[in-house]
Amino acid sequence: MPQGAAAGPGALTLVLGGARSGKSRYAEGLIAALPPPWVYVATAEAQDAEMAERIAAHRARRAPGWQTIEAPHDLAGAFGSAPVEAPVLVDCLTLWLSNLMLAEADMDNKIAALEAALAGHGGEVVLVANEVGSGIVPDNALARRFRDLQGTLNQRIAGRAGRVVLMVAGLPVIVKGPS
Repeated sequence: MPQGAAAGPGALTLVLGGARSGKSRYAEGLIAALPPPWVYVATAEAQDAEMAERIAAHRARRAPGWQTIEAPHDLAGAFGSAPVEAPVLVDCLTLWLSNLMLAEADMDNKIAALEAALAGHGGEVVLVANEVGSGIVPDNALARRFRDLQGTLNQRIAGRAGRVVLMVAGLPVIVKGPS
């Protein structure tokens, strides 16, 4: 099992990092080290050619045997579609949050529903999210709202997680939990 993997049924790991920090690859390794069936909950939507290429690269990297659930908006509902004890990878909370903002969804209700779904899932869960608050203050209200919501979401999930891993240049740094 890769260093930093969560231990025990129902364990929750949050993998944070910047763009191209190795978050997704690391998170996939954590799940693939567990017995299948593995569930990949994808939040990205291929709304342009570049995003379609990214999605294809993620799919090609995963070994056969992954069940994919596409959940750009209803992340809590995706857990209802996954086997109760299956290890689940959610990639990623940042795109999910962006999708919700663009849809003008009720963020508090969506996040509360996600937290309830996480609490009710019997298998291990690894969530991937970007750490977006380390840069400059955005120059517009929408970007500042997104940054603030992402920070709040990361804090809420990190508070529930038994392990939090920060990816830096492809290297895992254990922020919370056993190493």
